[in-house]
Amino acid sequence: MTNISKATLQRYPIYLKALRKLSADGTKRVLSSELSEYVNIKSTTIRRDFSLMGQFGKQGYGYDVDELINIFARELGEDYDEKMILIGVGRLGTAILNYNNWDYVAGEIVCAFDLQPEKRSHEPKVNVPVYHIDQLKEKIPPGCEIAILCIPSGAQEIVDQLHELGVKGIVNFTREHFVLPEGMIKKDVDVVSTIQELVFEVNSINK
Repeated sequence: MTNISKATLQRYPIYLKALRKLSADGTKRVLSSELSEYVNIKSTTIRRDFSLMGQFGKQGYGYDVDELINIFARELGEDYDEKMILIGVGRLGTAILNYNNWDYVAGEIVCAFDLQPEKRSHEPKVNVPVYHIDQLKEKIPPGCEIAILCIPSGAQEIVDQLHELGVKGIVNFTREHFVLPEGMIKKDVDVVSTIQELVFEVNSINK
């Protein structure tokens, strides 16, 4: 997959999520036009993206849903269904735990960590075990490589611990600056900045 563009790679998880949902609903075959309506991506783009992984699917007959799911699993890695952890079970962390219930996505949050686990565990929308942050080394799932960070402070210390425990990827919802240890990558999620960019773009259209 080395010759596949970043934009295409970003669409693959969207396809995989949709295909798993279709499979769970009993769909065996899907046309690119049908999948297009499902994921809001042009059918021509879908066919081009799929062709990069091989020649399969027939015009008018569509794609075998389970075959596509298996191909994605092979190309993206057999461990693409990551066992992830979440750190910081405040309002944002709780919302993330319940986003779409994590159905049909590439990955599952299996547990969370917080400074007040006894309080967070009893909240109705928290559906995974919550441990004290001091139990990180003891409770982190074997082979866990991705952590979602939703803490208000102390990010650097936590990131350093995660690095020592083998975590390689951080989804960063914090607004703190921290130095990323060598061998780790992160994706920053800044809702405020995204809204600001959108306001600027809308205002540009209106001028």
